[in-house]
Amino acid sequence: MDASVSAKATASTFEADVREIVAAKYVRTAAASDAVAGAQPSLVVEPGSELELAKVLKLANAAGLAAIPRGGGTKLEWGNRPARTHVILSTARLNRVIEHAWADLTVSAEAGCPIGKLQETLAKHGQRLALDVLWPERATVGGVLSTNDSGALRLRFGSLRDLVIGVTLALADGTVASSGGKVVKNVAGYDLPKLVTGALGTLGVITRAIFRLHPLPRETRTISCVTGDVREAQRLVFAIQNSKLAHSALQVCCGTEMQPRVDILFEGIEAGLTAQVEQVKSMLGAGINEASRDVWNARQEICSAGKKGETEFAFARFATLPAQMAETIEMIARLSAAVLRWQVVAQATGIGWVRLEGEPPVMESVLRESRAGLERGGGSLVVAHRAAGMSAFDAWGNAGDALLLMSAVKRQFDPRGALNPGRFVGGI
Repeated sequence: MDASVSAKATASTFEADVREIVAAKYVRTAAASDAVAGAQPSLVVEPGSELELAKVLKLANAAGLAAIPRGGGTKLEWGNRPARTHVILSTARLNRVIEHAWADLTVSAEAGCPIGKLQETLAKHGQRLALDVLWPERATVGGVLSTNDSGALRLRFGSLRDLVIGVTLALADGTVASSGGKVVKNVAGYDLPKLVTGALGTLGVITRAIFRLHPLPRETRTISCVTGDVREAQRLVFAIQNSKLAHSALQVCCGTEMQPRVDILFEGIEAGLTAQVEQVKSMLGAGINEASRDVWNARQEICSAGKKGETEFAFARFATLPAQMAETIEMIARLSAAVLRWQVVAQATGIGWVRLEGEPPVMESVLRESRAGLERGGGSLVVAHRAAGMSAFDAWGNAGDALLLMSAVKRQFDPRGALNPGRFVGGI
């Protein structure tokens, strides 16, 4: 039998079997808008429970079909183009907040639950998931975990790996596995939550997660300070970090037409905030002003598309040592020179985002050279969005010695490569 005919027969049989598991109205032919990093799938399935999702995933794995997990679809361009793309497994119907154990400061939610919806539920009891993610109204619990997306609040509250305490996921063979628990001090068993965080859905499809929570602050104040150059901005960041200030977030913003600006977020009660602000003013002197909380949207602005017809753009996430932040920004500015517009938001933790605007080949060259420079210093650069006209160069960069271990873990969880094949580090 011709290979293409055999493949069509397999796909047809798979679709028929899926319709016996999931109601027909939740199984449809994929549209152009369902593309994943430029690759077009054939089918979109929206299971109504984690058991249905596990059964569909098992069928896809047995049929040799690639399954792409999808939440709110806000980060489908992140990572490499899939090596194979057959079926989208949407978690749109798995969108419940399962249990808010407010007395224990924990919450359990399904993977398709939007972060905005989750935060609204928690706020009713004066609590929050201390996480500032991109596009919270659409980004989902599973998608945020899979991409390890977090913003400036990680300085005080830690990253997602510090906030997630339990996960349930469907493995490629249809097994539903759970790890962790509903109490913050639960440390028994294999640390599956940390393993799947940032794995881009290549090990299993997250169906639910449990997080530790923090109280909502009564008041917030943001202080901004414009500096003459990035070296001065870095000195201010160090001074703030070495002080006794109880700040929740700290970032540096700068760009082609923007002087470096340091933003500091304080959270607490009014009396405490006033004392903190006065201390900052006495430390930093001139150039200090109170700002709107809107300055904390800078990362989202970098990662958002411009108006239709505007200049092509690309953006990437970089990681460097906090002490090398100024050097990294200077390198990006030097490489961009007069040929590209650039913008950077860098957190005090050493994690930052860069946006480039201009000719695609030039942007690609700057990203490649920036990655090489960062990797020489032990850092990294991950391309999250490529402009049309840029080549499909690797999104992740050099994984070093870790790739062997990561590949072994992938084979253990997904031996047939059914989940997001080729999208992760090293083509995993």
